[in-house]
Amino acid sequence: MELSSLANPSVLSQPVYEPGKPIDDVARELGLDPSGIIKLASNENPFGPSPRALAAAHAALEHGQLYPDGGCYALRQRLAREWSLGPEQFVVGNGSNEILELVGHVFLRPGNEVVMGAPAFVVYKLVTLLFGARVVEVPLRDFAHDLDAMAAAVTERTKLVFVASPNNPTGTANTADDLVRFARGLPDHVVLVFDEAYAEYVDSAPDLRPLIAEGRKILCLRTFSKIHGLAALRVGYGYGSPELIRLLGRVRQPFNVNAIGQAAALAALDDAPFIAQCRHDNRAGMRQLEEGLARLGVPTVSSAANFLLAQVGDGAEAFAALQRRGVIVRPVASYGLPFYIRITVGTREQNERLLAELATWLGPRARGRVVT
Repeated sequence: MELSSLANPSVLSQPVYEPGKPIDDVARELGLDPSGIIKLASNENPFGPSPRALAAAHAALEHGQLYPDGGCYALRQRLAREWSLGPEQFVVGNGSNEILELVGHVFLRPGNEVVMGAPAFVVYKLVTLLFGARVVEVPLRDFAHDLDAMAAAVTERTKLVFVASPNNPTGTANTADDLVRFARGLPDHVVLVFDEAYAEYVDSAPDLRPLIAEGRKILCLRTFSKIHGLAALRVGYGYGSPELIRLLGRVRQPFNVNAIGQAAALAALDDAPFIAQCRHDNRAGMRQLEEGLARLGVPTVSSAANFLLAQVGDGAEAFAALQRRGVIVRPVASYGLPFYIRITVGTREQNERLLAELATWLGPRARGRVVT
């Protein structure tokens, strides 16, 4: 008897998340020196971790023989001060991805519907399918969430609505007023999961805390993987009503967030100068990429995050060519965008390298080039 015949049938058809390729993998596959490879594929912070977070992580390692605080007490207390909410309104996860799965455990079962943008972060779809619910995708409008169409897609079977602003993979952000209006208009049987993974890069992110205080069924998600530079430690958090957080706590595994990650995240919240510098440098890098790509005749999608979409004609070919030259970007054909690559904003030197290698691949097409 095949082992697969014993598995839950839905597991056999469950899609698998494909992360951006690590530098060491590319080096092995292509025979490249890893020190000469730059990775601009996974929206990581090119400026590294917060220095305060790094020091706190090193200190926490001295006590590596001890289990972590299973309730993330200190971190939740600090988040409560940061957001002027109660500590009982926060759940901390092994990255915000884990919290997305907790949401599925609590709210989804076969027959439910989940509304999301298309394209949007693929994990929304993966979680929906994992629990046997139906994915309802609403095409973006001008690369941003079409909030009116999403509201119209909600039925009596809808359990969850996922919205990210800025959206991944497009980088576009809806206005704060439009997002608040959308959240306020959802019916009472729907839980809004609002993904704020890139919100620190936005000038005027929406504040849904007043709606949570009104009793709206809203869970907001944040991560330490992006602007705080702690992607390797996998720490994310969500905030909502105490009742919603208690429900998520019922399905959360014990010790789900390691002690090193907790210590680093706690310190990162107090490193305001680092956050401000990263935001400033990201904006400068974004301008550098936008202007450089425009000179090459490569259209881009205006982004509010730390990455942008570049319309290169054949995304898979561009990805492969750049990778052979030691520059890792992200092809996005799986998101329905075969003509694009997604480029993370890097350091000034990394951005220059990306532009130079892309110009080499484009060759004579680079000057005055128009992509259709």
